Amino acid sequence: MKWLDIPPIWLVGFILIAWGQARWAAFRFSFGGVWADLLGGLCVGAGLLLMVLALLELRRHRTTPIPHRTASALVTSGIFSRSRNPIYLGDALILAGLILRFDAVLSLPLIPIFVWLLERRFVLPEEAALRRTFRADFARYERKTRRWL
Repeated sequence: MKWLDIPPIWLVGFILIAWGQARWAAFRFSFGGVWADLLGGLCVGAGLLLMVLALLELRRHRTTPIPHRTASALVTSGIFSRSRNPIYLGDALILAGLILRFDAVLSLPLIPIFVWLLERRFVLPEEAALRRTFRADFARYERKTRRWL
């Protein structure tokens, strides 16, 4: 069951909660119109772009994007020079964008909950593993590059 404990599965679960809230418990709350659709689409697009850029950079360095696996290289170039967690940031942007697109106002608290979950379940353990594996290099990277933005 450990293979189910990956960020995309969590993302799909949170998206389904937001969709269900919009469908069955909207309570006449609304973001209001076209601007929410546009902003939602931009967030989803930005999230996907971050993820693609990060995956391409990981592939270029021949290391795994899969959580719970040991990295064979510390990637600090490309999009990783701006954020230590661009894929997780992309996940959060996708969730925020879909909440806007679904007009799921009451689901807005899901975004910080999702980010907190990602940080506790994935980011902190991954950073601990990178710290053990790459010691001084990771310490320099950690000082230079922010965790999220």
